[in-house]
Amino acid sequence: MLALAALCLTAGGWHVEIPTPRFTLRWQHSIEKIEWDEDWTIAGGWLHLSEARVRGSGAGMEPPPDARRTGGVWRYRTKDPWRREIVLARSVFVRDYELCIHAAACMPLSHWVPVAAGPTTLAACAPDVP
Repeated sequence: MLALAALCLTAGGWHVEIPTPRFTLRWQHSIEKIEWDEDWTIAGGWLHLSEARVRGSGAGMEPPPDARRTGGVWRYRTKDPWRREIVLARSVFVRDYELCIHAAACMPLSHWVPVAAGPTTLAACAPDVP
């Protein structure tokens, strides 16, 4: 049987598995209040960043030179899009990250893991081995 791709969220004593082959991570820059979006695909034990979008620039947030601006949004792809994990620092003093699954409404990461759990790691879940 083919295993479904799943995203694992881990922080403190929390471990949550979300069955999905792709997701969008969204956040707001704490100083500039500009939104960022990243589209990720789970590929085996890896996360692949297919596209990133930013709605402005400033305070060290400049889009890369090859970014293209369409509809007021800078779109780009990174030169090294593969990651084993993403570690997110979270704070009660800024808006929480949002996670969008299957083009559904985006939910704050705190829907799955509380901010107080500390830094949160996103990674491809290891498939169950029979």
